[in-house]
This record gives sequence, structure tokens and C-alpha cells, in this order.
Amino acid sequence: MITTSYGHYMNERLVKIIQDCEATCEHMTNYLKKLPDFGMRTTQAMLLRDCADICGLTAKYVARGAIFARQAAALCACICETCGQECAKFPDQMSHSCARECRAFAGVI
Repeated sequence: MITTSYGHYMNERLVKIIQDCEATCEHMTNYLKKLPDFGMRTTQAMLLRDCADICGLTAKYVARGAIFARQAAALCACICETCGQECAKFPDQMSHSCARECRAFAGVI
């Protein structure tokens, strides 16, 4: 952990995991748009978009030690889990360790 100028702590490892999840969801969203069965995967695409968005915000909150960082991480974990469950229905699924790490950070295990 690194101390910021405001006296908060930045959890670099968690920020990296969340940013990786965001990038993966962005990539998968673009990948899905190119598939012939995209119309049948709109729920997955919407969840991937939501996951990428909350990951972006959560990474920023955690990095700067925001007051609501733990609450953002709890919501991030919930969205990542839901997205992961939807993605698991398809053969091109991806892993969401982000949800597990955010839950641990938020104290919601």
C-alpha cells in the first residue's frame, strides 16, 4: 500500500485487478458486437458495459482513498458477479476475480 498526500492508502494491487476487469469487459463488449448471435447476447453486452463502467469508477475511488471506496467496491463486486454469471453461460466466458477482491476490500465476504 502507498500513502497518498491526503493520508489515505492506495491499494495498487486491487486497483490493477479492477482496471484489468474494466479492460476485459471493454474488449468483450467489442468482441460480442462482431458475433452473428449478438442479438441473443444483449443482456451479456449490457452487463459487460455496466461492469466496465463501475470498474472504472471503483478503480478511481480506491486509488485516491475516496470516502465511498468500500461502498463502490461492494457495488462493483455485485455487478462483476452478475456479469460473470451471465458470461459463464457462453463458451467464450472470462474469469471475474475482480468481484472476489472487491468484496474482500469492502468487507463484504
